[in-house]
Amino acid sequence: MQTSPSAGRYLGQLSNKIRRRMDTFNFNGEFSGAQGKILHFILAQSEDVFQRDIEEAFSLRPPTASEILKKMEQNGLISRQPVSYDARLKKIVLLPKALQYKNRVTHDLACFEEELAHGISPEDMKVFYRVVEQMLNNLS
Repeated sequence: MQTSPSAGRYLGQLSNKIRRRMDTFNFNGEFSGAQGKILHFILAQSEDVFQRDIEEAFSLRPPTASEILKKMEQNGLISRQPVSYDARLKKIVLLPKALQYKNRVTHDLACFEEELAHGISPEDMKVFYRVVEQMLNNLS
């Protein structure tokens, strides 16, 4: 039985494959693929990063982001430090252990992005981004 295409099903399949691939970037068990994605995000920022930034960037719920950051703290990758202007906020600071992975995390994720978009024209990628952005907005 063949069913008609479903955006949700296709996106779900893509999401599962991406998650499985990211989980292979475990750096010899040092941290998970999800932690690697977040580490890459933090490394790429030029300003202070807070939990809410990670929640927004990865569409995570606060408890999920908090749990990942807690594991990253336990792994010695980050620390959360208070800021003087708001007692409720804690900025995420990379520790030396995380910085030693900078080149590898950046390289692995760049290679993954290249593999993911292989054979897709820049014009088609623009359409893809526009369509996905609209779908995200539709669900907001």
